[in-house]
Amino acid sequence: MSVGDLTILVDDVPRRVPAGTTVAVALLQLGITEFRRDLSGRPRGPLCAMGSCFECRVTIDGVADVRACLTVVQDGMRVERVR
Repeated sequence: MSVGDLTILVDDVPRRVPAGTTVAVALLQLGITEFRRDLSGRPRGPLCAMGSCFECRVTIDGVADVRACLTVVQDGMRVERVR
């Protein structure tokens, strides 16, 4: 990884991601496409990437339903996918 990387915890697993990216971009770069499940149990992930669809919601540092596409990663951030 490069000098501009930082560590976030994704479902309690430490992951190195580029600083300055959104949580959605960081997760997608890690190969994670399922951010949550809908009421029928179908996987959901980013759709619009600009905050209007709410499909990319995750829990960040204990706060539920945060839009991953609007949140910039911070060192030590805890990201939990909603399952």
